[in-house]
Amino acid sequence: MVDIELSRRDFLKGCCATAAIAGAAPALLYSRPAFAGTPHDTLVHVFLRGGIDGLNLVVPTAGEDRIHYEQARPSLAIAATGPYAALPLSLAGGAATGFGLHPSAIGLHELWSESKLAIVHGCGMQTTVTRSHFDAQLYCDLGTPGQQGGGSGWLTRAWSSDPGAAGDAALPMLAVNSRQPANMLGGTDALSMGAPTDFALNAGPWQWREGGGGRAAGVLGVNDLLAEYLAGRSAVERQAALAEQSLRMVRAQPYNATLPVGWPTSTFARQLWTVAQSIRFGVGLRYAAVDLGGWDTHEGQGTAGSGYHYYQNKIAELSQALTAFYVEMAAGGEASRVTVVVQSEFGRRVRQNGSGGTDHGYGNPMLVLGGPVNGRRFYGQWMGLDPEVLSPYFGDIPVATDYRRVLSELLIRRMGNNRLGQVFPAYTGYVPLGLFQGSDLPPEYGTPPSSRTRLRTLVRHRQPAYGESVQSGMRSTVDTGGNRLARGLSALRRNAVRARMRVQRMLARLAS
Repeated sequence: MVDIELSRRDFLKGCCATAAIAGAAPALLYSRPAFAGTPHDTLVHVFLRGGIDGLNLVVPTAGEDRIHYEQARPSLAIAATGPYAALPLSLAGGAATGFGLHPSAIGLHELWSESKLAIVHGCGMQTTVTRSHFDAQLYCDLGTPGQQGGGSGWLTRAWSSDPGAAGDAALPMLAVNSRQPANMLGGTDALSMGAPTDFALNAGPWQWREGGGGRAAGVLGVNDLLAEYLAGRSAVERQAALAEQSLRMVRAQPYNATLPVGWPTSTFARQLWTVAQSIRFGVGLRYAAVDLGGWDTHEGQGTAGSGYHYYQNKIAELSQALTAFYVEMAAGGEASRVTVVVQSEFGRRVRQNGSGGTDHGYGNPMLVLGGPVNGRRFYGQWMGLDPEVLSPYFGDIPVATDYRRVLSELLIRRMGNNRLGQVFPAYTGYVPLGLFQGSDLPPEYGTPPSSRTRLRTLVRHRQPAYGESVQSGMRSTVDTGGNRLARGLSALRRNAVRARMRVQRMLARLAS
């Protein structure tokens, strides 16, 4: 009888562990339970998934490039003058640059004028060319252009290799996303949640979940007792206990779902509001990741003007949310230690297509904004739009600056991490652009990944030649923690059913 009782107890504990994991999914990347309140820099990475048309965001407004631009885009060109003209970008001394921002990017234009925004021309992957969203995004997320093996995201390696990484940071890595982004693959210190209000165990009748709420004193709910049930040493119980700790940590913060007055109400803005609150709560946030999709404008892209223009609305969404985020950080005194970097997997073709849109291209501008940015300046090299210049690049804007150069300077000057060999394997020759305030450190190359980084294996695909169409069916398959978790849950449920059947058979034999 004693053995039967123990089996039932184990069975119940396993069920509780299963419930904890299932309720917290898909955000089962676990942060630490402790807290860290020491001021530090925070890097906010915004990925514009789909390939933004950077040429209609940062628009040539004068000279020969303006002529080439209008010839290549007879119906998509942003006007240089008039009511819907590009917003002119001048240097701090007032000198014209020959470029302007899309007229819907009013907030970004104001940040430029306040020297809080800088633009890097012609960014992308210098060593790899692909027109596949799937491959290009994965290369950028992993920080290994042309290589899909290894499976740890560059943000994960940035944190795991950080010389000043504190063990008591409660929330060093945060993805405001319903799933784990690939740039945080392997991040055991990362937390992924769509919204703080949704990050909760909410299965079963609400009366059973937690104590209080008008119930009799001393009456506890299932969620209140999880820590007691998850005190075992099995792998499932340990993972469930980490999930429960993360739930408690998030629940302990005064997150507010109500946006501040004047904030835009888009989903992207709400994600940035979650990041802003997480920075303000002093939970040790170093790296935050936010995605904004919808940039694959093959048809019906639109331009700027009255009426409906898809691209115009997307730029307004991007600009308004980023501006609101910066203003919030400045008002709270955090802007001096927060940097936002905005990138996409590639740009669009210079010449518009026959469907009123643009197809996959190559080079693209990167945006960096924040208090530590040496703003109101262009960086990198603009090679122009002369067809003879573009011809060797199949009509695309050339990549003159490796995107890893921008991120490397941010890591060294603001995050104090010069271990570029760990964060960006195979990348060498780093030279700072001068984008960020801070001190330079000699970069360290060739260092193997840290033992804290858990590697995963990805499917390898042949790298296409420049301009070559990606073979049909080539898709990167990532064995994420969520996939392995689902398989583990399925196995746990099967084992639980078998255990219950064994207990029932044993009870039947004893009764007979």
